[in-house]
Amino acid sequence: MSFDRLIEKIVKLQNPTVVGLDPKLDYVPSYIKEKKFKKYGKTFKGAAKAILEFNKGIIDEICDIVPAIKPQAAYYEMYGWEGVKTLCKTIDYAKSKGMYVITDGKRNDIGATMEAYATAHLGLTDVDGEMLEAFGADALTVNGYLGTDGIAPLLEQCRAHDKGIFVLVKTSNKSSGELQDKLLGDKEVYAVMGDMCEKWGSEAMGKLGYSSVGAVVGATYPQQLEQMRAALPNTFFLVPGYGAQGGGAEGVAKAFDKNGLGAIVNSSRAVMCAYQKEGCDERDFAKAARREVIRMKEDIISYLPKISLGE
Repeated sequence: MSFDRLIEKIVKLQNPTVVGLDPKLDYVPSYIKEKKFKKYGKTFKGAAKAILEFNKGIIDEICDIVPAIKPQAAYYEMYGWEGVKTLCKTIDYAKSKGMYVITDGKRNDIGATMEAYATAHLGLTDVDGEMLEAFGADALTVNGYLGTDGIAPLLEQCRAHDKGIFVLVKTSNKSSGELQDKLLGDKEVYAVMGDMCEKWGSEAMGKLGYSSVGAVVGATYPQQLEQMRAALPNTFFLVPGYGAQGGGAEGVAKAFDKNGLGAIVNSSRAVMCAYQKEGCDERDFAKAARREVIRMKEDIISYLPKISLGE
């Protein structure tokens, strides 16, 4: 299963973190922007070319330390089709460097529309008999609140093409409790959604104890992280909210199992903008990103047991 590959990469690198590549032009060093704008103008193409160079620079510096990247589709879509092209090229480049790729798209719908989303991001598209991969990521974030109708097409692609999904369960934003903390009977909505993840994943189990159906559980709610880890033993967690949103390593540690597995923690802006925070030369942006991912790794694993596959 897809998450087996991610887990093996985490164990190899002793690093349960993922870098969110969610680039704004403000994050891209001026010398890169000036070069691309001179060649392509202040256009979507110029912006997309600048972002791609920025992404590649970071990937080159972190690929031997960090197991995965997580590009958020919205940051590419806002630059039109040229931005979407850069998303595709970023995915391809990261995979060529041996990295696992999670597309953060939070997609969902029902019926044929959901089948199209699932095919686009996880499967193969039939072009007059030729089967082609549209985006090619290893996993996709999805919204499960349409129920099984919206998840079943994804599971088909996961099984057919060795892919994974991360379902929104308890998100890291401040207002998440407005709905997710409401009670359905004697359980919170997020807990019910977590139970559904376990059920959906029961027929797509990997050899390392986790299914191909993961859950998004925010670092900003450590008590719920601990609750969900105990309740969902076969569900792998994607944990946003570390760092910039206020989640700390001690709280994040509650997402992990006894072997230091079961979760991967995301950091986006802190890595991409590390050179700005350091105040170093902007041409050193990729090295600054490397220093930040090393700091993040050491911070998180200091609260975990040695990461291993167990017995």
